[in-house]
Amino acid sequence: MNQEQIFEYVSKHPSGKVKLAVCDIDGVLRGKYISAEKFFSVVNHPLGFCDVVFGWDMTDLAYDNVLVTGWHTGYPDAQVVLDLKTFRMIPWEQDIPFVLGCFVDNHKNPAHYCPRQLLIKVIQRLESAGYTAFCAQEFEWFNFRETAKTIQQKDFRNLEPLTPGMFGYSVLRSTMENAYFTDLFDLLKKFNIPLEGLHTETGPGVYEAAIAYSPALEAADRATLFKTAVKEIAYQHGILASFMAKWNENLPGCSGHVHQSLWDNLSQTNLFYDEHSENSMSSIMQQYIAGQLYCMPHILPMYAPTINSYKRLVEGAWAPTTITWAIDNRTVALRALPGSAKSTRLETRVVGSDANPYLAMAACLASGLYGIQHQLSLQQPTLGNGYLDHTHGRLPKNLIEATMLMKQSPVAKELFGESFVEHFCLTREWEWKQYSKAVTDWELRRYFEII
Repeated sequence: MNQEQIFEYVSKHPSGKVKLAVCDIDGVLRGKYISAEKFFSVVNHPLGFCDVVFGWDMTDLAYDNVLVTGWHTGYPDAQVVLDLKTFRMIPWEQDIPFVLGCFVDNHKNPAHYCPRQLLIKVIQRLESAGYTAFCAQEFEWFNFRETAKTIQQKDFRNLEPLTPGMFGYSVLRSTMENAYFTDLFDLLKKFNIPLEGLHTETGPGVYEAAIAYSPALEAADRATLFKTAVKEIAYQHGILASFMAKWNENLPGCSGHVHQSLWDNLSQTNLFYDEHSENSMSSIMQQYIAGQLYCMPHILPMYAPTINSYKRLVEGAWAPTTITWAIDNRTVALRALPGSAKSTRLETRVVGSDANPYLAMAACLASGLYGIQHQLSLQQPTLGNGYLDHTHGRLPKNLIEATMLMKQSPVAKELFGESFVEHFCLTREWEWKQYSKAVTDWELRRYFEII
C-alpha cells in the first residue's frame, strides 16, 4: 500500500485505532494502541514514546548502570518515527492496522541505542559500497499446552509439550495439531511474513519455520514480528510458544540461523556466486565469510545475548562451539551454501532463537563487510566434525566472557560505534549480574543438605 491507501484503510477501519510497536534491546516488541486521529497527527512527525523501554530489562526491572536513560534523566519521552513501509494488517485481530517505528534523537538523527536504526546504518554502509543485502531467518521453538498463568502456577516445572516424543520432520505430528499448524502458515502469510517451510523438529512440541528471503531490513522486521505473531497465534489455540534458546538440558536448543547474500546494486546479480571459481564461491563471498569468522568472538553477544544462549552452544547439540566454516556442514559456525546464481548464500548458525533479529543481522552484515573491505583471506574449511576443529579457537563459553571481549574490542566499536557498544555491553553486564545473584534449584539440590 502507498501512503494514500494506508490513510484510507485506517480512516475506514471500524476499530478506529492503530497498533504500533518498537523493538527494545532484547528484541522484545513494546507497543500501544493509538486512535486513528492520533495516527494521522504523528504519521509524518515524531511520536513521543517513554524511553524507559531502553532503561529496563526484559522483565521491566530498571537498569542501574546505563547512561541512555534512568532515574538520573527522569525517563522522558523519546522520539519515534513510524515507518509506513512496515504497514500491515493483523489477521487474528480483526485486520487492525499495524506499523513499526524506530527511535531518533532530539535532532531527528537515528538513536544510537535503537536496534532497528543500527541495522539501517549497516545497510546504508553496504549500499554505499555497492551492495544490496538479502537475508532470511529461520527459527526453532517449543510449543506447550500451557498458558501464561499455568506456567507461573507450575513454577515452570512439569510443563506439558504440545506433542510427545522426538519427531523431527513428522507428518503425523503436524497433522495432530493441524489447526494450529495451518493457522501459523496462513495467518503469517496474511501478516506479510511468508514462510518457505514449516515442519516439526526433533523434540517434544518443537516446530521450525523458514521465513522467505527479502531485503535485509524487511527480513529483520519479518523475523522480529514473527516471534510475537507466533506467540499471539498460539494463544488462540491455548498454546504457549517459547523461543528460549535452551529450555531443557536434555533436549536440543532452539536456533535462529540467519541466511544472507550480497547482490550488486546495479546489475542485481548475486555477488556470492562465481561459476568459474572453486565451489562457485566468489572472492567476495570468501572475504565475507573470513570477516564473520574474524569478528565473531568480538561481537558474540549480538548472536547469543542471554545467559541461556550459552547453554545451547554445547558440543553435539546442533549448535556451534568453534570458530569454523565449511560447505554444507551443520557442525560449524558458518555453513556456506554455494549453488546457483540465485541460491548461493551463507548460513550463520551461531545465532539462537533468543537473539534480537535486528542486532543479529547487523552483526552478520557488518562483519561480512569488514572482511570484504579488509580483503581478509579465508582459511581452509573444516572437514568433518567441526566440534573437534579448534584450529582457530572456540567461542566464549558464557555471557560475561563474551561481553567483556566485546566491551574491550576496537573491532566491535569500529563496526557499530562506541556509544552502541557501551550501552549494549552494559545491558549484558546487567543480565549477568541478575543471574549471578540468583539462587538456583541446582544449588539447592547440590548444597542445601550436604554442606
